[in-house]
Amino acid sequence: MSRPLFDPSKMAAKPREPEAKPAPRTDSTEGEAPIRVRELAELVDRAIRRGVSSPLRVVGEVSGLRERTHLYFDLKDGEAVVACVLFANVVRKHRIVLRDGLEVVVTGSMEFYAKAGKLSFIGTNAQPVGAGSLDLAFRKLCEELRGLGWFDDARKRPLPTFPRRVAVLTSRSSAALQDVLDTMRRRCPAVEVALVDARVQGEGSAAELRTKLVALSRHHERLGIDAVIITRGGGSAEDLWAFNDRALAEAILKCPVPVVAAIGHETDTTIAELVADVRAATPTQAAMRLTPDSATLIEQIDLSQSRLRGVLLRRTADARRAIESLARRRPLASPHTITADARARLERSADRLADRLRQRIHHASLRLERVSARLESHRPAAALARRSQRVEDLAERLERSMAARLVGERRRADALGRELRAVGPQAVLGRGYSYTTLADGRLVRSAADVSPGDEIVTALADGRVRSTVGGHAADRAPARRAAAKPKAKDDPASQLGLFGESKGGG
Repeated sequence: MSRPLFDPSKMAAKPREPEAKPAPRTDSTEGEAPIRVRELAELVDRAIRRGVSSPLRVVGEVSGLRERTHLYFDLKDGEAVVACVLFANVVRKHRIVLRDGLEVVVTGSMEFYAKAGKLSFIGTNAQPVGAGSLDLAFRKLCEELRGLGWFDDARKRPLPTFPRRVAVLTSRSSAALQDVLDTMRRRCPAVEVALVDARVQGEGSAAELRTKLVALSRHHERLGIDAVIITRGGGSAEDLWAFNDRALAEAILKCPVPVVAAIGHETDTTIAELVADVRAATPTQAAMRLTPDSATLIEQIDLSQSRLRGVLLRRTADARRAIESLARRRPLASPHTITADARARLERSADRLADRLRQRIHHASLRLERVSARLESHRPAAALARRSQRVEDLAERLERSMAARLVGERRRADALGRELRAVGPQAVLGRGYSYTTLADGRLVRSAADVSPGDEIVTALADGRVRSTVGGHAADRAPARRAAAKPKAKDDPASQLGLFGESKGGG
């Protein structure tokens, strides 16, 4: 549990060293002699030694950890920050392992280093308590966004090979911007850079970054932006906290062009970098990932040009040899010989065709003469007259036979019609019969087929009557109905067994 660094009650309890009484103060300090910086530093050092008890146990969160032989870090809570030092011998003795975001209890004392004018808490031991509030918030947000798939590599987009213009979202005064500009200018001056100035730390910086990125996403086509670099230099976890904002991560996720994030040092990790399409270790590396190397491109163009020239020369030489070879052939060397040969072949073919036509005409004439002679010998006109008379006689007999057959069949059909009408369903119903079905069309053959409350339909000659069963004497009706199986969905009259079994009647 943390306690105040300065306790006035403890000051009153400690005996004070005798001091010279200060001269009475006046409204003006012009008569007082000035003191040296060393004397002021001694006054501060004595005040700290007398006013702050030692040793102290202070609990706080590790931030900005730096290992330079000794461990230097800031110990902070939500309202204050104190610079701390753990010397190398203390670290080795107690095997202390620290990291940013870890909550620890540090035992030590306050000291004022006069040469640097710096007040530090010199630790003699440090015990971890748990993860700090910022670290817990960071881990919780990481788990949430990982569950939503925001960190998945499958959704991240490839960077453009030759971007037209790259937008850099950072502070105008940051060193990271100069690194990006220098690298892009050196690698490929043809790629344009659009600076989007925004604060990269402090209160409201996350909202400003998100607003600028959303506006950039909305107008990226009009501005010709093909990719975005979000960057800033190194700093403590608090300095980089703006890039752990969920709304900013969502803006990066929805950005229509690829986003490269280079925030802090290589060991720093922020939500913005995890959501971005590409994470770069430094601003320089981010610029290198997006900007093609002009020297390499020129070298590739020269190589491609050389290869293309060689291919063209080879194909030109091959084509020239092919043309020369064709030119040496007889048809191309003497084109008139082609037409002369074709004309000779055409004349020979015309002569052969004329000979064959004459032969076929001669043979056809001979066949015609033979057929004419045969027709004359058989007198086809008389034979045709006899056969025509026979056809007329057969047609007359057929007409009389068909008329008689039609009269007989018509009488038979009339008799069958009268018989069918006599035994038809409508005739039976007209004689006073009726039949009853259930509402689903099943025929009622017995009183046991219905139960009280069932709706039934009675078919008569001139219509149907719907009614409800009030009661009957059959006690086993439900069981019998359950056992009954519905028959085919035909006209219920066909199920009565009254029609169609005999030709004589119902």
